[in-house]
Amino acid sequence: MSFLDPVRGFGVTFSHMFKKVVTEKYPEVRRPPAPRFHGRHILNRHPDGLEKCIGCELCAWACPADAIYVEGGDNTEAARYSPGERYASVYQINYARCILCGLCIEACPTRSLTMSNEYELARDDRQDLIFTKEMLLAPLLPDMEQPPHPMRLGRDEKDYYIGALTKPGTSIGAEHAKGEGAS
Repeated sequence: MSFLDPVRGFGVTFSHMFKKVVTEKYPEVRRPPAPRFHGRHILNRHPDGLEKCIGCELCAWACPADAIYVEGGDNTEAARYSPGERYASVYQINYARCILCGLCIEACPTRSLTMSNEYELARDDRQDLIFTKEMLLAPLLPDMEQPPHPMRLGRDEKDYYIGALTKPGTSIGAEHAKGEGAS
């Protein structure tokens, strides 16, 4: 160690003393996050309002932080929440544990779970960091109907999951069947 080492250190400090300070004025000025930022989860819906989640629990198995809890329930003709045989009767994400890695998104077979750009998840109470199914579900759009209700976009769940949806009440398979009968 030489005599000039402390002088060099003070030189670095002295040179930074007169630089302009870069300070974020958050929360007064909120900058938008990057488009591919992983934030709060969203449970998506089909265009008729039925939930895409089938309660398979693959997202909970894929979560390395054990932050997701899912209980599957069976759909009936009287109470249908998703096009398949099952739906998520209980769905919870604990954001006190979630590391926002996105492995749950990749594990989802129906693409029902996605992540938004919302990053303001801080709460005063730890209990408020457990988001329930009602908090995670995407809002109903004007053309959607609140579940439970029968399937509107096809005859079976295959019409929902293969992307053969057109408008409420019809599917591509149903349109082809109508066209064949008219010939």
